[in-house]
Amino acid sequence: MNSSISRRNILRHGVGAVAAEWLLQRDLLAQARTNPLAAKTPHFEPKAKAVIFLFMVGAPSSIDMFDPKPALEKYAGQKLPESYGKITSQFTVGDTPLLPSPWKFSRHGQSGLPVSTLYQNVAKHVDDICFVRSFYTESVVHAPAMYQVHTGRILTGYPSMGSWVTYGLGSPADNLPAYVAMPQPEGTPEGGTPCWGSGFLPAVYQGTLLRSGPSPILHLKNPADVTAQRQRRTLDLLQKMNDLDTQPEDSEMAARIASYELAFKMQSAAPEAVDIMKESEATRKLYGIDKPQTRDFGTRLLLARRLVERGVRFVQVYSGGGPVSIQWDAHSNLVANHEKMAGLTDQPIAALLQDLKSRGLLDDTLVIWGSEFGRLPMSESGNGRDHNPHGYTMWFAGGGAKGGTVVGETDELGLRGVGERYHMRDFHATMLHMMGLDQHKLFYLHNGRNEKLTDFGGNLITKLYS
Repeated sequence: MNSSISRRNILRHGVGAVAAEWLLQRDLLAQARTNPLAAKTPHFEPKAKAVIFLFMVGAPSSIDMFDPKPALEKYAGQKLPESYGKITSQFTVGDTPLLPSPWKFSRHGQSGLPVSTLYQNVAKHVDDICFVRSFYTESVVHAPAMYQVHTGRILTGYPSMGSWVTYGLGSPADNLPAYVAMPQPEGTPEGGTPCWGSGFLPAVYQGTLLRSGPSPILHLKNPADVTAQRQRRTLDLLQKMNDLDTQPEDSEMAARIASYELAFKMQSAAPEAVDIMKESEATRKLYGIDKPQTRDFGTRLLLARRLVERGVRFVQVYSGGGPVSIQWDAHSNLVANHEKMAGLTDQPIAALLQDLKSRGLLDDTLVIWGSEFGRLPMSESGNGRDHNPHGYTMWFAGGGAKGGTVVGETDELGLRGVGERYHMRDFHATMLHMMGLDQHKLFYLHNGRNEKLTDFGGNLITKLYS
């Protein structure tokens, strides 16, 4: 505690006055630290109150899913025209033949937007989706590109966007984590835990990991001989002892204290929140939980809905992670890879959109589908595609997103964004805006600099939201 007790104060005001001041500072510090994730007032009226970020690890091919390119059929087997310049990706140098999409595109909904047969269920919801086709990142390597999508920088050490949102807004739920990450059971993405880390922000704003299986949150149950009353008394004693000597700037200690209190409250709230058996059989079937292929991802998306329904602010759900066999990383065998990964995710994602909408939650829940980059129009290994950070699609639904629309475009081969191209700074600025946060007012002093998610600032993608 930054106490004002000093020899001069004691001589000037007396021991009683100094003691009273010390006690007041202690009580104020304890009060401020009681719930560092308490809900905060946004900078302006938000369009969305929660985010569900669906991250496709390994990079699906936009030109095979949401951005059809008839020119690839026309020029199939030919080399990329010299006018495009030299294209260097992670494993190729742009000299391989152009590869047309193996899948057919059809127009869907009243908006008539095209989606390939890979995502036939998601296609039914295009009137609720805004497709932004001209995003770009600045690395052809998975991990740095993932960091840029999640944190705004290609290097580690910066807070993830979920951490920034919870730092800026807190959470209306005081008995559940404000920020949750649910990775693929087989392993984390190449970027690892920094994708939901808090960087230099106080540790309390990092994402809480939820695992697959019957116990998504480990160690919630007390030992048999520890009652709730006994645990409450223990925590109260620890809190009083910590209040005696914890410095206000000690974010690690504050996060540890807050985590004890949150864990205590979660012991009663979390089991109910993650119990999907409380859902109807029809709802579980909607998400594909009755089928082995879609059971895992469907379970995690149903959990995501249950969490935002209970006030969790930011949820990240990963499709893919661990071994390359369970990622969207189709350097070869594009058809087998994408049909496998789409088969795991298509029905659950469509179910999430339908379920949120039917419950009135889609209006203020922003669902984002994205990845670290897209894939090249040229072939790799004859039947695959290398990484393409120059122009790819991410889409947005709910939370004020303008459904049934397309923003931005790529060239006729799907290599680069043309016209209005959008950096991750623009993505983050827009996401924060939809959550009621001004990118320039959300900052944290670190190493003498007011750091922001968008660094020196991004441009709002105003065509994305209504």
